[in-house]
Amino acid sequence: MTADVSRRDFLKGAGCLIVSFSATGSVLSSRRGAAQISGVPGDQLDSWLAIGADGRVTVYTGKCELGQGLATAQMQLVAEELVVPLDRITLIQCDTEQTPDQGTTSGSQSHPTNFNDRNLAQAAATAREALLRMAAERLDVSIPELQIDNGVVRSRTGGKSTRYGELVGGKRFHLPLDNGARRRPPSDWRVMGAPVPRAELPDLATGRFEFVHNVRVPGMLHGRVVRPRSVGAKLVSVNDESVEDVPGLVKVVVKNDFVGVVAEKPWQAIQAAEKLSCEWSPGPALVSQNDFYEHLRRQEPRSDRLVVDSKDVDATLERAARIVSATYRHPYQMHGSVGSSCAVADVKDGKVVLWSASQAVHHLKQTAAMLLGVSPNDVRVIFKMGSGCYGLNGADTVSYDAALLSQAVGRPVRVQLSRQDEMAWENYGYAYVIDQRLGLDSEGKIIAWDYEAWFPTLGSRPRTGTPGNVVTGFLAGFEPAAVTEPSPAEDPRAFNNGSNAAPSYVTGCIGGSCGGTGTIKSERVLTHNVRSMFFTGPLRSPSRLQNTFAHESIMDEAAAEAGMDPVSYRLDHLRDSRLIEVLKAVAAKANWDPRPSPRRDLTESGVASGRGIACVLYEGDNGYCALVANVDVNRDTGDVSVTRLVAGVDCGPISNPDGLGNQVEGGTLQGVSRALLEEVTWDEKKVTSVDWGTYQSLPLGFEVPEVETVLIDRRDVEAMGAGETTITLAAAAIGNAIFDATGVRIREVPFTKERVKAALTEAIS
Repeated sequence: MTADVSRRDFLKGAGCLIVSFSATGSVLSSRRGAAQISGVPGDQLDSWLAIGADGRVTVYTGKCELGQGLATAQMQLVAEELVVPLDRITLIQCDTEQTPDQGTTSGSQSHPTNFNDRNLAQAAATAREALLRMAAERLDVSIPELQIDNGVVRSRTGGKSTRYGELVGGKRFHLPLDNGARRRPPSDWRVMGAPVPRAELPDLATGRFEFVHNVRVPGMLHGRVVRPRSVGAKLVSVNDESVEDVPGLVKVVVKNDFVGVVAEKPWQAIQAAEKLSCEWSPGPALVSQNDFYEHLRRQEPRSDRLVVDSKDVDATLERAARIVSATYRHPYQMHGSVGSSCAVADVKDGKVVLWSASQAVHHLKQTAAMLLGVSPNDVRVIFKMGSGCYGLNGADTVSYDAALLSQAVGRPVRVQLSRQDEMAWENYGYAYVIDQRLGLDSEGKIIAWDYEAWFPTLGSRPRTGTPGNVVTGFLAGFEPAAVTEPSPAEDPRAFNNGSNAAPSYVTGCIGGSCGGTGTIKSERVLTHNVRSMFFTGPLRSPSRLQNTFAHESIMDEAAAEAGMDPVSYRLDHLRDSRLIEVLKAVAAKANWDPRPSPRRDLTESGVASGRGIACVLYEGDNGYCALVANVDVNRDTGDVSVTRLVAGVDCGPISNPDGLGNQVEGGTLQGVSRALLEEVTWDEKKVTSVDWGTYQSLPLGFEVPEVETVLIDRRDVEAMGAGETTITLAAAAIGNAIFDATGVRIREVPFTKERVKAALTEAIS
């Protein structure tokens, strides 16, 4: 393991200021919120960055590198604002003893949070202006007469200069973040906006990168968990004697329904876990998968929410010339990280150190303390990148596993989940069943939009007080968070698109203010949240993907009913100029042939080709995007091949076009996998999709479609997110393309060849 250099040690070594930092609260992660850390000077410049006597800049951020390229972009941001070379930046991220608490790194929020005029960007701008003031005083030159280049402040007339290290070396800034500090204008950018390669790539390519799986601690043991045999089962007894002969066994650990073993070596722990005799009570029978979606509609109690309600939808639908209605279904899906989750914990003498790939280290610090019965002040969580995340995979729960086992044996313990433990017990992405009704006037224009959805939840991120939101905390005796929203729904007080529950084409008018991107005034969006059989949580574009699949599919169905081209039909119902522009740009890039869908030359056999489109303003304010998908559908087998994807994004000023392109391409391909293949399955007792044979995703060696991107760089607006934009559109665009190719609408994800073939056969019959 690479030694973890403390903030204090690092700064001492650099011969510069020493900054103590111990965040116990959280910086508001809203991109519009001011930085506040409860109990510590979160609004202080010294909490965010330091400059050593050698001129090197150390940056402290609460937003982690998860494989999305954020670390490099944050280094670019500070290098740009301080006008120093990129290689002079050292980034320390997500360590509860060193970095600000910025909540969870998720939801495409890191870019808007740290790259506008608050938080990290504000800190860097504050530092630059402070350094200019210091230099002006030292050089006896007015600030307008100074310029900065490579960390050297010079008088514009020449002759006088000083370096950053000379100005602050060995000292703290002792300054609050300045709300008036001005960012460098984009017209001056030299590092920001450039396609800088990711900083960690050389180590990744040469096998030197340290994932959490590679952490090794002196005296470290290895743990394995023993999960219940079925969903909802309770532990009755454990027979320790059943594993007495396993070599290297250190201890069998039981806490309520949590069971684990600790051994000297990984293989010994695996053997002990497999051999340990446990008696479990039978869990409740699970709802049949065939009846699952209807079960959601019937389930009580439920929590209802009205996202928007113009109160005239029923009346408008009654006078509509035509009604287009359909039901869309989306299954539970899993994160499916390439490697199973891993964590290392060292719990002894009341002190806890956790090496974790959690996306929320400060939250994990709080909940791990609850789990272990220690003070949060005695817990340190150090982020180490895992093998994938996309939301809430097993990173948090395996951190709890390691902590419980380490506490029981008083030595460091490493736990890596088995493939089955990961897949059977993670927090799945939400299943949905969505009813849509659209009223069309005599000319085919939509005059009313009525949406109603049911989706099950159980648990989620543990945040600061609910370790029972993931399986280990629940087994150890903590309950998942309770449903808090009222039922039945109250009238909305302000517009929020409700995780894309509100379609792009409604006005979103509430209380005289209209926040939607569309023109349809008669609008009603109602959601019902019911209890899930399985743990659920955020999976890349949570709920946004499911809702957008339903919206962009019914929009296509309405266009077909009206006999109009899908792009033109969308444009007729949009009023947001940026969404219109990205839609047009993607259509142009894809050489979109304006005509109604489906195509006229439909056949009953052989391979048919089609194209589909979808667009959305993600979350109503966090990334404009559009996607065109081209597919081939084998009508004889039902097999769908995506042949070309054209994805467009407008997320404001582009910090790193290479990184943004990677995010768009990767997200779109993950969307293809989820649209075509991914679905959690179960029987009457347990989840049955527990490995790569039973949970299908795009396999290694699959034929990668051509992926083209359109990146719209707007430097006069706020930075938005991008990581969850185009994945949100993939299922809808592909479904629309299948319809264009075959004339058959598939309203249930995934579009497996069996499901597509059945729909084609039914259509012919």
